[in-house]
Amino acid sequence: MRSNRRTWTVAALLAGALALTSTTMAQTSPPQGNAAPTADNAVLLTVFFKHDQSRPLNELNAQLDKQGYYKSFPPPGIEVVSWYVMMGIGQVITLRLPASRLREVNRIVEDTAWGPYRTEFYPTYDYKAVGMAQHDKATSN
Repeated sequence: MRSNRRTWTVAALLAGALALTSTTMAQTSPPQGNAAPTADNAVLLTVFFKHDQSRPLNELNAQLDKQGYYKSFPPPGIEVVSWYVMMGIGQVITLRLPASRLREVNRIVEDTAWGPYRTEFYPTYDYKAVGMAQHDKATSN
């Protein structure tokens, strides 16, 4: 009985140590540089850049220039899928990037866009092929 309890205790401690190690490694792993998005690692990221409407546009643009926004965003190797101005809101930008670079994009936005913009992020994935296949299957019957 005592040996069985010891075995379970050792197993639990080992599982905890492995979980802690994998979590720590996931949080401290460096970004993958300019890794290209592929079918198995790409995410779409839609970012709402909501203008600070209490300030004039030229003032917002001056702050963006001062903070290096247009120089840094989007980072090299990140595909811009769309970039629209939504009247009354601000800018809505959709990027395609490897999931490993999500943190990098977030930091650039935090460092260069906050102030003139309030931001909202919506990470998604490309579902078009799956959705169209389902549609084609449903309409072929």
